[in-house]
Parts: sequence; structure tokens; C-alpha cells
Amino acid sequence: MLFNSYEFIFAFLPITFFIYFYLNKKRLTEVAKGFLVFSSLFFYTWWNIVYLPLLLSSMLFNYILGKSLSKDRKQQSVSSKTLLILGIVSNVALLGYFKYSDFFIENVDYVFNADIPLLHLALPLAISFYTFQQIAYLVDSYRGETKEYDFLNYAVFVTFFPQLIAGPIVHHAEMMPQFKTIRKQVKNYRNIAMGLFIFVLGLFKKVVIADTFAIWATNGFDIADKLDFFEAWITSLSYTFQLYFDFSGYTDMAIGAALLFNITLPINFNSPYKATSIQDFWRRWHITLSRFLRDYIYIPLGGNREGEYRTYSNLFITFLIGGIWHGAGWTFVLWGSLHGMALIVHRIWQQFGFKMNPILGWFITFNFINIAWVFFRAKEFDDALKVIHGMFTVSEIHLPYAFSSMLFSLKSYGVEFGAFLINIQGSILTLLFIVGGFILIFFKNTNQLSLQFKYSKINAVFLSMILFISVLFLNHKSEFLYFNF
Repeated sequence: MLFNSYEFIFAFLPITFFIYFYLNKKRLTEVAKGFLVFSSLFFYTWWNIVYLPLLLSSMLFNYILGKSLSKDRKQQSVSSKTLLILGIVSNVALLGYFKYSDFFIENVDYVFNADIPLLHLALPLAISFYTFQQIAYLVDSYRGETKEYDFLNYAVFVTFFPQLIAGPIVHHAEMMPQFKTIRKQVKNYRNIAMGLFIFVLGLFKKVVIADTFAIWATNGFDIADKLDFFEAWITSLSYTFQLYFDFSGYTDMAIGAALLFNITLPINFNSPYKATSIQDFWRRWHITLSRFLRDYIYIPLGGNREGEYRTYSNLFITFLIGGIWHGAGWTFVLWGSLHGMALIVHRIWQQFGFKMNPILGWFITFNFINIAWVFFRAKEFDDALKVIHGMFTVSEIHLPYAFSSMLFSLKSYGVEFGAFLINIQGSILTLLFIVGGFILIFFKNTNQLSLQFKYSKINAVFLSMILFISVLFLNHKSEFLYFNF
């Protein structure tokens, strides 16, 4: 079930909301939690019920292991470290089997000229997110940072439907206590208004903005045989904007839906394309993933405590793992490596005490991110090279025929007029959307707007208009990009 679907917006969400608070009103708190778990599992199985046993088994395994890790270590027959290693290896092995088996087999076949058949396993929905979330729980239990929770509370933590499929990746400490607070068990009309505001903005970002950019990104990456200079740049920029508005739109909808239930999820985006350095970008983009990579990979590897060269290797390894986590392919390996190397360069730059003009810093950072996204998006290296070649081949430039008389002298430099953006089926609307994308990334983000939100008739009318426009686009509903990761 998609957030951007009629059945979710007009059936699942309101029905779940009213029954949950009705049960709480009747002081059936545990029943209300059980209903929320049931609803979340129903939400999950809407796609494919086949993988429900996998999710339930993973939850039960990690819950039992987490309880064992949080017990008095003198009472344990097996060392906590052994249990933790068992838990991490089991979770990573499960994720690896479904996500990376075919990638591994393909490379073995290529290197050894073997003919091992591929498994063609379907990737279970949300496995990357709930695996990371539960690994974090196990590590925190090992560190003695978790409290005793029964299985029902743990199930709510893992399955809570707003964040189940694509995050934000949450810690037990910021989720579990919220369901135990009495004041969160009654309807809060300010939270309802705020939640609807954030949800509708996220819906608009997804179905109106992101899905429109998706048309030109898909045409450029997957359909066009070749791209000229402008087509290649618009293809890359379209995906850069599509990914941001798609994923941040999902996050907004998740945060908004959770707020209806008085649950506050952590922010996941903070205007990342305003970043003036690559370090600044990763403090703003997919914040909860960056937090996980820092707390559970970078710092355990030694962080910046073991000298500069060790710090550089830790940065590179961390982002290499981040790239691999996103997908099974060498394009993701390259994307993670590029960001790891960029962070190393940035750190060396800082060590020398160099300063950069913020505007120049933004220009370099944005263009690096935009170019790196090409490898993130491309299904094969050939698709990425097609786009990169077009972006840096100035010998193939086409401009609209309307400019032919005004810029006639450019013909001597190889510029052709007519057939503008034809390979990606673009138009003047495409250029308007690109310009609009740049304007919006510098506008106040959803977090900032929500802090200023006040219920008023004007805001109610504005929200109704945004919702109406968004609903008109629901006939073209598409999955969120991060469902694939």
C-alpha cells in the first residue's frame, strides 16, 4: 500500500486512526498497541504476504537476542560479545542473501568463467531499513542502553507503519517511550493539524514534483540512445531533483502520519542541496542513515581517534558500506567510493586551514552530488557513461528553433537549432521545472514551515488546494524510489 494511493489516504489511515484512539479512550492501551501492530502488518502485507513470516521471524529473533544482551552478564552462559556478533552476522547474512546473492553470483561467473544460475530473488520490502534498525537495537542492548520491553512494545517499534518501509531509521530510545506516555494516548488536535500539514506537503512533493521530474530522468537514462549537452544535464538534474522530492516527500508523509498518532519521528532532510561542502551535505541528507553509519560503523572502526590515515580509511570504508547498502551493483560501489573520497579531500582541505567562498563551495558541492547521482541512478555503467558523455561533450548542442535568428552566429561553432530536448521528450515546461527545482531547494523546507505553522482559515484553504491538486495526480501513482533500496 502506497502513501500516495486512494486506499491509504481515504481508508487505511483514517480507519486506523479512529480505531486506535477509540481503544485508548476505552483504556484498552495494550489492545490499541496490538491493533497498531496488526494494522502495520496489514499495511506491509498489502504488497506481498509471502515475506510476512520473514519480518516476524526477524523481529522475534532480534527481540530474544536483545533481551539476552540487556540481562546481567554474570547470568549469561554465552558471552555478550558472542551474542552480539551472532546477531549482527545473522542480520547481515539475511540481508545479504536476498539483496546481494545474484550480484555475488554474477561476479563469480564473470571472474571464473563459471555458469552458476542466478537465484532471481525478489527483494523483501523494507528489509534494508528494518535490518539496520534492529542491528542498532542489538548494539544498544550490548552497551546497556536499552530498557526492558515486552514483545508487543518491541513489535510496535519495528513495525510502526509510517516508518516501516523506508525510514526514517529510528532508535528504540526515541520511539518506545512515546507509546508509553499517557498524554500521547489521546487525540491532540494541534498534532493532527500539524501532521496533516506535513503529510499533504509531502504528498505534493511526491506526486506533483518528483513524478514529473521522473519522466525526463527515465527518458534520459533508460530510453534515449544518446544525449546532447542540454539533454544530458537536464537528465541528471531531473533525477537529482526527483530523488530529493521523492524521498523527502516520503519522509514528510511518514512524519506527518506518525504525528497524527502523537508520535514524533526524527527529521531526515534539512535542505541538503543548500550544502556548501560534502560534509555539510551528509549532515543534511538522509540524516538518520548518516547517524547510523557514524554511530555503528565509523566510530566502532575508530572514528578519528587513530590518526589521520586511519581516519581517512574509516571514512572511505563507511561510505563504501553506505553505497553497497543502497544496492547490489558496481554503480553503487562507485557512488559510495566517490563520496568517501570526497569526504577525505574535504578533511584534508580543512587540515590545511583553507577557506572557500560559500557560493563557490555550494557550486562545487552541488555539481559533485549531481554528477555522482548519475552513477547512483544508472542501471548499468553504459547508461551512466551515456549521460556523463553528453554532459561534457560541448560539440553536440541543440537550442530551440526560436533562438535561431537571435543566436545565428553560434552555428559556426557547431550549435544546431531545432529538435530541442527531443531525446528526453522535453519542452519549455521541462526548463520551467528545472528552474523551479532550484528555487524550491533554497525555499524554506518542510521542517521550517512546520515550526511556523499556525492553524488559520488561510492555511486551511491553502492545504485544501494542495491536497486537491495532489489527489488529481493520484491516478499516476508510482512507488517511492527508496522502496528499491
